[in-house]
Amino acid sequence: MSKQKPQQFATAAIHAGEIHDEQGAHIAPIYQTSTFIFENMAAVEAYKNEETDGHIYSRGSHPNRAALAEKLATLEGYQLIQDACAAENNEPVVAAEIFSTGMAAISATLLGVAQAGDHVIAQDVLYGSSDHFVKEIMPQYGISTSRVKGMNPDALAQALADHPNTTGILLETPANPTMELVDIAAVVDVAHAHNTKVIVDNTFASPVLQRPLELGADVVLHSTTKYINGHGTLLGGAVISRDIPLMEEKIGMLIRYFGGVPSPFDCWLTNLGLKTLPLRMKQHSENGIQVAQYLEEQKKINFVHYPGLESFSQHELAKRQMDGFGGMIACEVAGGYEGATQFLDRLELCSLAVSLGNVDTLIEHPASMTHGDITPEIRAETGISDGLIRLSVGLEAAEDIIADLDQALR
Repeated sequence: MSKQKPQQFATAAIHAGEIHDEQGAHIAPIYQTSTFIFENMAAVEAYKNEETDGHIYSRGSHPNRAALAEKLATLEGYQLIQDACAAENNEPVVAAEIFSTGMAAISATLLGVAQAGDHVIAQDVLYGSSDHFVKEIMPQYGISTSRVKGMNPDALAQALADHPNTTGILLETPANPTMELVDIAAVVDVAHAHNTKVIVDNTFASPVLQRPLELGADVVLHSTTKYINGHGTLLGGAVISRDIPLMEEKIGMLIRYFGGVPSPFDCWLTNLGLKTLPLRMKQHSENGIQVAQYLEEQKKINFVHYPGLESFSQHELAKRQMDGFGGMIACEVAGGYEGATQFLDRLELCSLAVSLGNVDTLIEHPASMTHGDITPEIRAETGISDGLIRLSVGLEAAEDIIADLDQALR
């Protein structure tokens, strides 16, 4: 993390962590190399003793990866860093690590927080692969897990009392794909009273709209594949934390020894996309509310879940916790699976595809796609019906997006 006071948020998105090499290149070069040369053994010893900065092998560290990590740490920990600088504290207060995929980031974080004999509590609604990892994979390593619906504070407190060996709490807000929100500050209050770390997947919101570390969370996760990159050109993940020892002693070691590192080119592309994130999220949000309001008025749509709608049951929490409402919408098409299929098959501008956060509009059927491996019973319990549709509203003219949805519904 840079010791200099960060600029305004939008400026930091462009300039934080940037590499300016001896050649004077305006845009950082791609360091497409697996290893790094030392001038002599004295340089090796200086590196080994941490007397100089540098890199030895790209699995351990890499210039493009380090630059991206610093930028994401600056954005997710924006106010924390501002406060530290105001207090003239030059010690790192936020650290980040970049992974090859979002799931690499999630799995490393959970295995860094918990070990055999520990317990992890997760939200009832999770991204399908996260759900599978919590339910099926972690128990194979001796880590027990349980769920709390909506991360209700009273139910969470009871779950922590029932499982005093809990070391981590995993949540998504907004949740994938239902858009259910979790009160981060309320969860933090309960968790920290039991000395338990709070992990928040912030992929749907991005640090532009929500910064969980500022609300007391310990770790933030991202699939950088999504809004951070914004153009659908790569896979990536990130972990950002205010717990520096956790990052250095656990998560940093796991990426080194598990080897889930991104390529230099993917880091470079992600950094490039991140520079326009504040602008993109503003437009995603403006388009999102227009599309949500249109869908809310349609007779063939049973309900619309979007944090920016006044009809959304958690609208007040959204206003308190978020700086904008983004481009993610969940709605239910009348007629169940058949109704959803007819609607999706008729789309022309919007693309039928998993993933989200691209500049163009993506739309998917969670029960068949992202959450297809979850049993119908659990899907029903968590609100993932056969008619549920998830939209990632893009940056096209809102009128054109709405016109496509309208012709498909009609």
